[in-house]
Amino acid sequence: MSAAVPHRSGAAPAGSRPAEARRPSGNRWAVELRELGRRAGSMQDLDRTLPAPAGWRIEVIGVPEGAPVHLDLRLESVMEGVLVSGEVTAPLAGSCARCLDPIEDTLKLDVQELFAYSGSTTEETSDEDEVRLVEGERIDLEPMVRDAVVLSLPLAPVCDEDCAGLCVECGQRWDDLPDDHSHEQLDPRWAGLAAKLSPGTPGKPTQEEN
Repeated sequence: MSAAVPHRSGAAPAGSRPAEARRPSGNRWAVELRELGRRAGSMQDLDRTLPAPAGWRIEVIGVPEGAPVHLDLRLESVMEGVLVSGEVTAPLAGSCARCLDPIEDTLKLDVQELFAYSGSTTEETSDEDEVRLVEGERIDLEPMVRDAVVLSLPLAPVCDEDCAGLCVECGQRWDDLPDDHSHEQLDPRWAGLAAKLSPGTPGKPTQEEN
């Protein structure tokens, strides 16, 4: 998961414009870097809301496909590439791991990721799956945001920290049942005799046999 970091302070250089105005056609998660340039220290703010692609989830919870994902990011040109940092906000929907009731929540997380230039020391000394690259004059934010979101999803989300789950006998929510709710528990040592004495159970003596 991307490291959580605070927003960097300082205003963008004069004349810079939000990356929202430099969105390439086709991939809405891609950002053009022509305005940013490669001069170390150049910065560009990005404030964008995009629909979530499919698959941003684990078994019981995730970001619904098409849900609005808000990006509040800053792009900074550094010697090795482009440093992206800021905050991601995404809605969550899923099921309580204890009682299976539907739940909704909002995920907010800080991200920081270096997109390395091709041929840079970072690119040459890192494994292919360990570094994200600047592709031509653009970067694709979707894989970075997807990984950060999915790795931050709770493995066992609950509707309430005190949720008691389901009754294993009848499958109803314990929180909806009366305090004296119970099911008769038969000692397994007497199960065979109980089966013989139950009405209509094979093995019970009939009137003719008596």
